[in-house]
Amino acid sequence: MTMPLLKPGVTLAQPDGPVIATARLKLRRWRDADVAPNSAMLSDPGTARFIAADGKPPATELAGWRNAAIMSGHWALHGFGMFVVEEKSSGKFVGRVGPWFPPGWPGFEVGWGIAREFRGKGYAVEAARASIDWCFATFELDRIIHCIDQENTASQAVALRLGAEKGAEFDLFGHLADLWVTARDKWQASPAN
Repeated sequence: MTMPLLKPGVTLAQPDGPVIATARLKLRRWRDADVAPNSAMLSDPGTARFIAADGKPPATELAGWRNAAIMSGHWALHGFGMFVVEEKSSGKFVGRVGPWFPPGWPGFEVGWGIAREFRGKGYAVEAARASIDWCFATFELDRIIHCIDQENTASQAVALRLGAEKGAEFDLFGHLADLWVTARDKWQASPAN
């Protein structure tokens, strides 16, 4: 079933939000058109394993929609959330990167999830760097965390490229994970940032 068309002259509220531009990417808020590519990204078992709450690809269209609704709902509830990452040259959905802080989370996180077809291009680092800059400029934070499953070597490599340091071990949805930390003082002192 598709969304019904609006009557002529009717517009629905479109929440404004920050848009961050990098050399190759645009980071922006969620919209309806992002549900399908987000679901497609999560349909890859290797991706879902590390970024879906249950570690499994969405089994139904509704499950994919719910995941996107949670991402966009974080924005509605808190005024910030993970950005949709869009490739400037193609306008394609690359993934989602940005702040994440649901109830009970171990700290204010900047996380990342990049669709398989866009991996290996440095997009996760580029988008995470822009998001971390935005978070430190926007919030009174001394540190930002990155929750990374101990088997997720690709995300560990991103954290290292960002200059994050591995901290405490904890349970993340039934898997051992490490709490990586990006400290404000080290971030601002780094010439890469």
